Amino acid sequence: MAEPRPDWLSRLPSAWTYGVRGDGRIFFINEQAQSTTWLHPVSGEAVLTGHRQTPDLPTGWEEGYTFEGARCFINHNERKVTCKHPLSGSPSQDNCIFVVNEP
Repeated sequence: MAEPRPDWLSRLPSAWTYGVRGDGRIFFINEQAQSTTWLHPVSGEAVLTGHRQTPDLPTGWEEGYTFEGARCFINHNERKVTCKHPLSGSPSQDNCIFVVNEP
């Protein structure tokens, strides 16, 4: 028996498809606009990114780690990454070396 379609897949608008990167991250493709995004076009949330959402982060944000192992915060809304917490503005101890160059 075939597995049921995931909820996020059944809610894709007609002009949208999706892709899966080699690392398992799901992204969405707007065929009309010829653009891509990590955020679901209806819910505005990331589906499977390899990162994690935590309750202390605003909608559209995830916690991740740099290749060096420092904690970072991913803002999918603006397609930016920062080593400062989006609400408190404070970096964690392992980020201090990376924050120096941030505006």
